[in-house]
Amino acid sequence: MSERYDSGELLTFGGHLDVLRKMLFRIIMVIVIFGIVVFCFKTETFKILLAPRDSDFVTFRILEECIGNFDPDFKFDGYHVPLISTELSAQFMTHITVSCMLAFLLASPYVVFELFKFVSPALYERERRYSLLVAGVVYLLFLAGLLMSYFILFPVSFRFLATYSVDEEVASVITLDSYVSTFITLTFFMGVVFQLPVIVFVLGKMRLVSGVLLRRYRAHALVLIMIIAAVITPPDLFTLVLVTVPIYGLYELSILVLNRLCGGCDVE
Repeated sequence: MSERYDSGELLTFGGHLDVLRKMLFRIIMVIVIFGIVVFCFKTETFKILLAPRDSDFVTFRILEECIGNFDPDFKFDGYHVPLISTELSAQFMTHITVSCMLAFLLASPYVVFELFKFVSPALYERERRYSLLVAGVVYLLFLAGLLMSYFILFPVSFRFLATYSVDEEVASVITLDSYVSTFITLTFFMGVVFQLPVIVFVLGKMRLVSGVLLRRYRAHALVLIMIIAAVITPPDLFTLVLVTVPIYGLYELSILVLNRLCGGCDVE
């Protein structure tokens, strides 16, 4: 199948491969440039990345101010968790890994633009607008998941796990690798979880779920969300609520999306 690009010329299979090659080259170059920039700003990058390991992290300060309105004497216990590196190349490899991850994140809008530009000639005008909207929503939801992880899920989880001790004589020694891998895992997980409205919308368009079905099983969904939140967070009620509320809010948003964009996508 041949498609018309900006020049109006019909492209053969070989032409498509050439366009794909140039697109991948541009994407790789942009990611490499961002990676080099992030790598050069090592101090600033790791200052942000390692901030949640201190008790003066912005989330805890805000919580103290909010709770302080009702209890002026309320203060979180101060803490600072030192990190160690147990392998010769661990810090350098961690620096490279973090630079690559952040480079891809920073370049992701450009990546989405290039991918859309590549596939758009095969789409009708309505499909182009629809695809661009979906891509934008997916990206914004993913960023919301990243922010949720950085400001709420990871700091609270790390604070609990890093300061928890079975005995005063048993000290926790946390490696930089463990910190970064946990951060990346939780952040990616929340980015995926925040795609729930888009996933539900796609399933609704395929007539696999409906607004009626989701409303009927609201209570079941809430219990399931609470179970998932309990698994990925420390075992305390406050953290459980912090994670459950936004995820359940996404479930309700999914119902609203089905009702507004595809008439509920009701199935028999």
